[in-house]
Amino acid sequence: MNGLNLWSRRGWLQWSQRGLGATAVLALLAQEGLLCKSSAMPRIQARPEAKAKRAIQICLVGGLSHLDSFDYKPELERFHGKTLQTEEKPDIFFGQMGLLRKSDWEFRARGQSGLQISELFPQIAAQADRLTVLRSMVTQSANHTPALFFENSGFEFNGFPSMGSWLSYGLGSIAQDLPAYVVLPDGRGGPNGGSSNWTHGFLPGQYQGVVFQSSGQPVRDLRPARTLSEQEDRDTWQMVDFLNRKHQAEHGTEDLLSARIESYALAAKMQMSVPRVAELEQETQSTQQRYGMDRAETADMARRCLLGRRLLEQGVRFVQLYSGGPIAGTPRTSWDAHENVLENHAAEARRIDQPIAALLEDLEARGMLEDTLVLFTTEFGRTPFSQSASDVAGPGRDHNRYAFSCWMAGAGLKPGMAYGESDDIGWKVASNPVTWQDFHATVLHLFGIDHTELTYYHNGIHRRLTNVHGEVIQGVLS
Repeated sequence: MNGLNLWSRRGWLQWSQRGLGATAVLALLAQEGLLCKSSAMPRIQARPEAKAKRAIQICLVGGLSHLDSFDYKPELERFHGKTLQTEEKPDIFFGQMGLLRKSDWEFRARGQSGLQISELFPQIAAQADRLTVLRSMVTQSANHTPALFFENSGFEFNGFPSMGSWLSYGLGSIAQDLPAYVVLPDGRGGPNGGSSNWTHGFLPGQYQGVVFQSSGQPVRDLRPARTLSEQEDRDTWQMVDFLNRKHQAEHGTEDLLSARIESYALAAKMQMSVPRVAELEQETQSTQQRYGMDRAETADMARRCLLGRRLLEQGVRFVQLYSGGPIAGTPRTSWDAHENVLENHAAEARRIDQPIAALLEDLEARGMLEDTLVLFTTEFGRTPFSQSASDVAGPGRDHNRYAFSCWMAGAGLKPGMAYGESDDIGWKVASNPVTWQDFHATVLHLFGIDHTELTYYHNGIHRRLTNVHGEVIQGVLS
């Protein structure tokens, strides 16, 4: 066989070139002990007071302007076009500190709660009484890639497990035929840092986020290259299992091998589960239209929000959606509004406003919002002064790590409220600062996990998602 050693595990897999067999055979193999047992079991017991069972996170790539969305600053209208009186040199990306500038959108009190939200997100604004807005977020980096790493893993550098991976590791899988952690990237491209944003880091490999595409084939190479009979499938699995056991007997238990075996087994099950959950056409026409699948500018996010809801229904624990593709390029295909906030944010908001509002309504209507967390996050905010070296209140804003806004909704949260404050012009936090470690600690708390107890021993350190920091944000809990 062209020099391949068929009695080695690698040789056999290279020779077979047939993917992972049909799911129908898996039940028989499991009964005979021919598949390794899943290691995606809970590592920590969720506390009885846990409110959340699952979460869906919308990550805005590039930095949403809180001053134009969720943090109303009337003082900026009064000081528009004036110079900020300070000698401080802020940590901003391009270092151009122009004149103060007001919001490009009108703010209004929304719902019974009276939350101030701008016309940038008119349909999300209509959901104000379901939102818990954090107006005092801070981060440690004003640079895109490390800021996104902070948002996902709590650390500035890559190689640390993401929050979805920690949740999967701590609580295990709900579904037996789908991953615990699924990522749905923007159809225009992946975020800066790529897969490092959903990495398992030093956790076992099966806790890595699994990327699904929102259109076409959801998962690459899901089907074998040719049709296999049930007997061929069975024989292949028997041989693979024999070689796996032989390899482990010779070399001892290896985490990487165990993770790969488990990944192959899960991939086989996904041959049936993924096409079923990805058939969005099974949804009613009115549901598809409510999400915006019938409109070109909303179709991509609509499909991903609807697919996200279906994945949650089928037992996926953590779904992550990205809004914004590559940072480079003109016009920017992300929320990076250096040149013109009005043009950039208006275009990006039109893509996601309707689908996200529909997701919230749908989860509520199905009785899922009470035990589902919806997280709406961004890398950082934008400056209250324009990005300009001239005496003009230009149309763009630079990065602002000193204050920005995110929101949460659903399980265990006080709805229709804002927590924390930025100063009068929205430059810096004035009260109740919230770090990413605080944010992550709160999410884990809502899942019934004490963030100081979820640890993994690595290189002599008991690592955790929140490092050595983090406090639960008690003021947002119901």
